[in-house]
Amino acid sequence: MKHSTKIIATGTVFLLAAALSHAAPAADNWEANCTKCHGADGKGETKIGKKLNLQDYTDAAVQAKMTDADMTKTITDGVLVDGKQKMKSFKDDLSADEIKDLVAYIRKFKG
Repeated sequence: MKHSTKIIATGTVFLLAAALSHAAPAADNWEANCTKCHGADGKGETKIGKKLNLQDYTDAAVQAKMTDADMTKTITDGVLVDGKQKMKSFKDDLSADEIKDLVAYIRKFKG
């Protein structure tokens, strides 16, 4: 194998690895995983959000009651109420960094 071919092959491997390990932006994860219940604006004014009595993430008082650690745990582990799943776990769908970024994204809803 020529030296230039080795360099191209190595570079291709590194680019592919970087592409595969790149986390999705928090806005994309919010759109894909959260808006159905929490709404695009975080107010929880969706049909499901109203049924589940979800909190309004634009409310500063609501945000003040939530710690980053609590939100991380909720996103990671999901929510069960009386043995019923209220929110699914995302530990198998999102990386720790994506969950951390999602918590920061939720914080931006605060008015």
